[in-house]
Amino acid sequence: MMRIVIGKTALVTGAASGIGRASALAFAREGANVVVSDINEKGGEDTVRLIKQTGGNSVFIRADVSNSNEVETLINRVIEIYGRLDFAHNNAGILGELVGTLQYTENAWDTVISVNLKGVWLCMKYEIPQMLKLNKGSIVNTSSIAGLVGNNSNPAYHASKHGVIGLTKVAALEFAKSGIRVNAICPGIINTPMIKPNSEKESIIQSELITSNPIGRFGRPEEVANAAVWLCSDSASFITGQFLAVDGGLIAQ
Repeated sequence: MMRIVIGKTALVTGAASGIGRASALAFAREGANVVVSDINEKGGEDTVRLIKQTGGNSVFIRADVSNSNEVETLINRVIEIYGRLDFAHNNAGILGELVGTLQYTENAWDTVISVNLKGVWLCMKYEIPQMLKLNKGSIVNTSSIAGLVGNNSNPAYHASKHGVIGLTKVAALEFAKSGIRVNAICPGIINTPMIKPNSEKESIIQSELITSNPIGRFGRPEEVANAAVWLCSDSASFITGQFLAVDGGLIAQ
């Protein structure tokens, strides 16, 4: 892949592991300065270390994306350190409880919506003004195939990820004439710590998911990260307000 973002600055939230870490590494590989953010300080620092081992430029800034003060401080620190913000991958998210609508607790609902949906909104709220100063920018929000189709459990996760797509469309339309593109990626079942099975039942479910996937395997974080970087690049200059499923053909069935 060409170094299509060289010399620019990218922010990746939820970058302590999984898709976020892979995205941070991909941006660095393509030449961007990368700000790694997460509430997991050790994981975030490990991501920075991996980037620096490959000759990249990166810093870690801890932030809880559900907290407006912390998000505002995060973006201010990005500008203090690198002087600009060109790209953002708003990826921080949590899975929540794997139970049905009637069993779901109010506290669990509030937590998932605050991180997965409010967090994306807060990030864009503070990222976009910095991009407006450049008259250009690109944002990728992480939704999910759970933002495109339903399931019989985990209502808050599905609601939040559907909401991310709606939020993405609104922001894309608001700022299309300002040079800022906003898109979403919808990962399928990706081999990350989030999907590590915690029981024999979950292991059986995962085996069934692999069997049902047309490609016959789970996705790799790097495959989602490559899509995010491409959407941020000028190679996708006429794409905004879209949602890209990176799922091995799962929802095409």
